[in-house]
Amino acid sequence: MARLVLGSSSPFRKTLLEKLDLSFDCDSPDIDETPLEGESPKDMVKRLAKLKAQAIAVRHPQSIIIASDQCATLDGKIIGKPNDHENATLQLKESSGRAVTFYTSLCVFNAGTNQFEECIEPFHVYFRELSDNQIENYLQKEQPYNCAGSFKSEGLGISLFERLEGNDPNALVGLPLIQLIKMLERFHVQVI
Repeated sequence: MARLVLGSSSPFRKTLLEKLDLSFDCDSPDIDETPLEGESPKDMVKRLAKLKAQAIAVRHPQSIIIASDQCATLDGKIIGKPNDHENATLQLKESSGRAVTFYTSLCVFNAGTNQFEECIEPFHVYFRELSDNQIENYLQKEQPYNCAGSFKSEGLGISLFERLEGNDPNALVGLPLIQLIKMLERFHVQVI
């Protein structure tokens, strides 16, 4: 069986892939993730996942590469990682009482045969009406400054939501495992 390589430096994606109890390596792609002019969020994440997989394949030419990209959108506009407390506060205030849509792309690339599978998994997060105090308390406790949308749904971030809507809750964290299992099976990699 070809070696599996997760093309990511994300500890969240690594933890998700470990759920499948498969042996894999991690390698961080080094690509330019700048959106192209006029590119939609869906097109951007699809393009970036494929670029990541291809970049990793150069270093692992006989492997099956798993790559993903994600963006959060509010009213069709991309919301990035806040990187600091001030930006996280602004993001959560904007999201309060509204829906944020995450687009998580997945590309599985067999470097040995040059075949790939890809998909985009949407996931919708409906925020509660949040007070300034709730936002501040949340940010002080979890400090999600490296997370798009300024929250960690797998942690205390769940307290910010009215409801979640999507086919795979893992997609919200960064790796749609349900689709990944199907794709791996098409490359003769069995999870169970």
